[in-house]
Amino acid sequence: MIFFDTFVANSKSMIQEYQLRILPEIAANEQRLKEYLSKEKGLNLRDITATRILKRSIDARQRTIFVNLKVRVYIREMPKDDEYEHTIYNKVEGKPQVIVVGAGPGGLFAALRLIELGLRPVVIERGKDVRERKKDLAQISREHTVDPESNYSFGEGGAGAYSDGKLYTRSKKRGNVDKILNVFCQHGASTSILVDAHPHIGTDKLPRVIENMRNTIIECGGEVHFQTRMDALIIENDEVKGIETNTGKTFLGPVILATGHSARDVYRWLAANNVTVEAKGIAVGVRLEHPAMLIDQIQYHNKNGRGKYLPAAEYSFVTQVEGRGVYSFCMCPGGFIVPAASGPEQVVVNGMSPSNRGSRWSNSGMVVEIQPEDLRSGELRIESGELAAQQTERLLAINPSLNHSQLSTLNSQLLPLHFQEELERQCWLQGGRRQTAPAQRMMDFTRKKLSYDLPESSYSPGIISSPLHFWLPPFISKRVSLGFQQFGRSSHGFLTNEAVMIGVETRTSSPVRIVRDKETLQHITVRGLFPCGEGAGYAGGIVSAGIDGERCAEAAANYLHH
Repeated sequence: MIFFDTFVANSKSMIQEYQLRILPEIAANEQRLKEYLSKEKGLNLRDITATRILKRSIDARQRTIFVNLKVRVYIREMPKDDEYEHTIYNKVEGKPQVIVVGAGPGGLFAALRLIELGLRPVVIERGKDVRERKKDLAQISREHTVDPESNYSFGEGGAGAYSDGKLYTRSKKRGNVDKILNVFCQHGASTSILVDAHPHIGTDKLPRVIENMRNTIIECGGEVHFQTRMDALIIENDEVKGIETNTGKTFLGPVILATGHSARDVYRWLAANNVTVEAKGIAVGVRLEHPAMLIDQIQYHNKNGRGKYLPAAEYSFVTQVEGRGVYSFCMCPGGFIVPAASGPEQVVVNGMSPSNRGSRWSNSGMVVEIQPEDLRSGELRIESGELAAQQTERLLAINPSLNHSQLSTLNSQLLPLHFQEELERQCWLQGGRRQTAPAQRMMDFTRKKLSYDLPESSYSPGIISSPLHFWLPPFISKRVSLGFQQFGRSSHGFLTNEAVMIGVETRTSSPVRIVRDKETLQHITVRGLFPCGEGAGYAGGIVSAGIDGERCAEAAANYLHH
């Protein structure tokens, strides 16, 4: 079944492109693909010197699974070009500097784009480098201790470095996705990310790519400082002059603020120092884990699962319950659930998968959309005496001159953040005040039954049976339960007690937006400050954060040149 083909030819050789719809076992083997092309296209097998897959997607809608390929066929010649486009990075010693706070995808892509534009990035990262982080991550499972500066959220590579490395973005409006993917390839990522419909680097491969990006920054004359936390912005006459850090060192220049969705101290500092932030919608829920075999059986309509030639199956669910979205998020086929807390008295879960997606489990966030007004309603009031007093105390510690009315406004702006914190604390209490996570079988949850035992799980600190239906806010538990029932009706076998839900997933996006001007990308009241990426509320995931990093670098260059 062929849709179209095009060709470019000269007297000696030829390059042809075909759109194919073929069986997985043909798509998985280059020799078989050549034989198929020879037979179906009338090409001489000996003349096919090379093939290059340009696009690949799986069509699993019918019982027979097909792979859609766009393939380039080289006849009597070899490919002369690289599979990816190179970006040239020149030396920037002695050039004007821009401070980049945070070495996640937003910060790293901002720094690389600054180099392209002839500016010198100085990257400040509170956590450790990507290799050193690994030791602190192991401690979380082993000792149940969380280093507040080095964890799944903080450190080189950001929250995405050890939580999957998925590069899929639904957003096409944000900019050039291909550029981001090509820069990753230039720094060591597999060129399959340019081909696959849902590209994925993998938690095991991404650290090396991130190291290579850092090396490019340093080789070109930029700086990267680890274990250096921004404690304050230096603001004069509503303009940023630089930053103060925990090491006592100050760094001067305009600031790209790419601190990620978990830098709660930054949000509090900004709010307490009159740098406008606003509450935004978040999504909160649980991680749902099935045996990978079961998901493969459901998605590929085959009791034997995926077989030899197909990848671990993905799924995506979305529905509306009582006027709010309930949906799967960051699905990790053949992956693991990881402890993603970034401080004491928190249990937070996230998902990741290695490049081979080879574990026995598949997991996904299952979350409910929450708007700030939901938190102000009677049902979800968390402004209780003790909590409110705690939050007020934290703000006053940053700025003692705040009056009662200012504090009330700030607490309202930070309400989704307070809600996240309280839910994570509840989860920690339910988990026995360790990194053990409360869990419940999926069907038990929908029937409001306690799970007397739990299936084996990939979550290494361990899980403990807990009535999530009882202690999660009704607003969340009721909608998740109804969502599960809907997904079970549309996908037979999905709603099952073989699946376990593990709480809580709260870090899906930043709880506040650091408000910026649409044109200049500068903060609306503070010049020279460029809120960037996921932490500022302008991206969701690695690729969109990378794109936003590039945009902020261009805006900072524009600011310096005027």
